[in-house]
Amino acid sequence: MHFSRSCGFLAMLAGYLLAAIFPMAVAQEEPKSWVDPDTGHKVIQLTKEPGSASLYFNENGYTPDGKRMIYTTPGGISLLDLTTFAAKQVVQGDVRAIAVGRKTPTVFYVKRGENALYSTQMDTGETRKIGDLPKRGRIATINADETLAAGTYVEGEGKDYNEPRPGVAAAGQQGHSLEVPPNKGEMMEERLAAKLPMAMFTMDLRTGESRPILHSTDWLNHLLFSPTDPAALMYCHEGPWQKVDRIWTIRADGSGNTLVHKRTMAMEIAGHEFWSADGKTIWYDLQVPKGQVFYVAGYQVETGERTWYHLDRNEWSIHFNTSRDGSLFCGDGGDSGQVAKAPDGRWIYLFRPEMIHSSGAESAGLVRPGVFRAEKLVNMSKHDYKLEPNVSFTPDGKMIVFRSNMLGDIHVYGVKLE
Repeated sequence: MHFSRSCGFLAMLAGYLLAAIFPMAVAQEEPKSWVDPDTGHKVIQLTKEPGSASLYFNENGYTPDGKRMIYTTPGGISLLDLTTFAAKQVVQGDVRAIAVGRKTPTVFYVKRGENALYSTQMDTGETRKIGDLPKRGRIATINADETLAAGTYVEGEGKDYNEPRPGVAAAGQQGHSLEVPPNKGEMMEERLAAKLPMAMFTMDLRTGESRPILHSTDWLNHLLFSPTDPAALMYCHEGPWQKVDRIWTIRADGSGNTLVHKRTMAMEIAGHEFWSADGKTIWYDLQVPKGQVFYVAGYQVETGERTWYHLDRNEWSIHFNTSRDGSLFCGDGGDSGQVAKAPDGRWIYLFRPEMIHSSGAESAGLVRPGVFRAEKLVNMSKHDYKLEPNVSFTPDGKMIVFRSNMLGDIHVYGVKLE
């Protein structure tokens, strides 16, 4: 009897202690989902690992069936089921993620220690070394039928601006730094002026053989294959946007080098270009002039037809993106330190494009005008925009995915559109 009373007392004491401790543990735990009180949209924390991040906004991180998404962690590359939110690691080690194949559930990545391109089939785990990169080479993109990769390298012994520098955030498991370096503007000016000899190259994914397709002393960057045409490659002349004609296309054999947007005004800027899902349109941020009037501009690759959607200063975003069917756009906003100097720009946005009816003169060469009707999805007032959110639509169009440090550590989040 005495033993029983002692056990009861100990159990009661343990209960009091747990009751006292447990609320503290819950209070310190990050919320996994919530309804944004300012917008009414549900926000979900998709990843558990601190330092995890979705891919750069225009790189494909989704499997061909649209049901899964890769993300990077400090320990490698993981795969997330977009229905169950279950995750598993598919690549371990010091690697740099490139993209997911558009034909097969294969992730392509570079092993840093070897500077070699690898692939891993995410269902079977089969891993293959594709080939060693050229000296000082960097792979940027994989083509639509998974036959070619493309990248660049600096020729000779000039300074490599991709090497770590004081004050510059590490790129982690991605080709782009997760956080914007504080001296980025100075670096951009310095690199543009350096006029280093560069080559653009392709690598055969079957044989690992590399060959140059373009030589230049311009700074070649941001290569991105078309999602549908295996031979169409977009790239940019990098540098301060007001000093370069930035957006170009070229064929994978080196032919057809074409400027997409030619400025017509001093201080006009165009950049952060991306393909539509059908590969027919190149979209980009256009400002005429810089920091004053804002558009998301589209260029039809086959016809040359142009469409400009106007948006307000607060709605300008560091990156824009479009849904698979092209009916919606999204943006990741920006703080007052960005080029738009927006007083109230810290939001994840949904944009509904609307054409402006024309009753004026018509000409095949005129830009087709439109406007974005904006809806705020997520209040990003607690987000530090040194980390760019890099928005993308899930393939089913039901959620927008982005990175954020709004709760402290970097994680991947999704906001429901339903």
